[in-house]
Amino acid sequence: MKDLTKITTGKEGEQIAAAYLGKNGYKICETNFRCPLGEIDIIAREKNTIVFIEVKTRKSNAFGYPEQAVGLKKQKKMSLLALWYLQEKKLSGAAARFDVVAITQRPEGNEIRLIKNAFDYIGG
Repeated sequence: MKDLTKITTGKEGEQIAAAYLGKNGYKICETNFRCPLGEIDIIAREKNTIVFIEVKTRKSNAFGYPEQAVGLKKQKKMSLLALWYLQEKKLSGAAARFDVVAITQRPEGNEIRLIKNAFDYIGG
């Protein structure tokens, strides 16, 4: 069972990220998209590209930057989820990419970093 504080921090981060992305030209299509393989935090469109977005939120950088938590295992899983989504929605030919939104929540305000094209598709 996940620590409740982590879940709350994660949910807050996803809301902050969705608002930030919306202000920066992204059209949010889905949040917390679930399928048999897992969950994608945010799926959005930027112009003609479908963007699969992983949101990482931390209260401090004591254990590294939030985006450092998106390792190879997570990238592979996101790749599989994205493929499933594209096939399910009959969008197999669509342009797609993976972004990461890294949020550090600080008392003086949130630090938000958008990493476009954070990683490439990794086949199963």
